[in-house]
Amino acid sequence: MSALKSVLVHLDSTPQAAVRLKVAMQLAAQHGAMADALYAVNSALSRYPVAVGAGVEMAGMLLEVDEKRLAAARAMFARALAEWQPAVQWHQGKGLPVPDTARMALYADLLVLGQRGSGDDADADVPADFVPSVLIDSGRAALVLPYIAQSALLTGTVLVAWNETRECARAVTAALPLLRHAAQVVVVCFDGGGSSAETGADTGTARTALLETYLHQHGVVAHIQHQPAPAHDLGEHLLSLVADLPADLLVMGCYGHGRAREWVMGGITRTVLQAMTVPVLMAH
Repeated sequence: MSALKSVLVHLDSTPQAAVRLKVAMQLAAQHGAMADALYAVNSALSRYPVAVGAGVEMAGMLLEVDEKRLAAARAMFARALAEWQPAVQWHQGKGLPVPDTARMALYADLLVLGQRGSGDDADADVPADFVPSVLIDSGRAALVLPYIAQSALLTGTVLVAWNETRECARAVTAALPLLRHAAQVVVVCFDGGGSSAETGADTGTARTALLETYLHQHGVVAHIQHQPAPAHDLGEHLLSLVADLPADLLVMGCYGHGRAREWVMGGITRTVLQAMTVPVLMAH
C-alpha cells in the first residue's frame, strides 16, 4: 500500500514560503513522514548578468540582496521549527532553482511547491515555468499551493480528474496517502476525451470500474462521475467543478512536453496553474 514517508518543500524569499513549509510539516506529522526544506532561488547576479561588468560595487550590492533574502528565509524557517513538529532538515541550493529542486526531488515521495505569484517580481526567485519544469525533470508528483493560500485543507473533499494516461495514473498513485485521509473522493471521467483508442466494449464506465477497483484495493472509496468532454477549455471546466463541489484538493496529470531545454505546457495544465484557487496535486 502506497505510503507517504518523505516530503520536500521548496522555499524562497516570498511570504508564501512560510505557508508551504507549514503545509509540509502538517503532512509529515499526519503521515509519520520525514520532511526536508530546500531554499532554491535565482541569484541576483543571474537575473542581472550585466552587473558583472558594471563594477565591483554593483556586484557587491546584488550579493547583499541575496544575503538578505537568505537571512529572511532562515529566520522564517527557525520560527516555524520553534512552533511546529516534526523537525525539518534545511538544505540550500546552488543558485539554479530548477535543477537544484529536481535533484533533491529524486529522494522524496511528494514535493510541496507554490503557484507563480503575480506582479513585477513574480520571477525574482524562480523562473515562470518552475513548477512544470521540476515535475518533468524529476518525475515526481507535487502538491502545488495557490499563491493566495494561507493554509490548506487536504482531508476534505478531493476531486480527481481521470483520463487513461500515464500522467493521471502517476498523480493518482502519488495522491493515495491523501485520498485515504479524505472525507470524500470524487472522480470525474470525461467520456470521449481519452487519449487511448476506444472500442464498443471499452466504454467509459468499464474503464472507470477498473479505477474504482484499484482505489478500493488501496482503501479509497470513490464516487465516480461521467461527463462528456467539454468542447472548450477543459482546465476552466475543472476549476468550475472544484468550485461547484466544492473541493479542497484537485488531483490531475500535468501535460506538456520538453523541447530544447524548454517546457511547453499543455492548455489544461497552463489554465489550472494560472487560475487555481485550491491546492493541486499533479504529476507528469
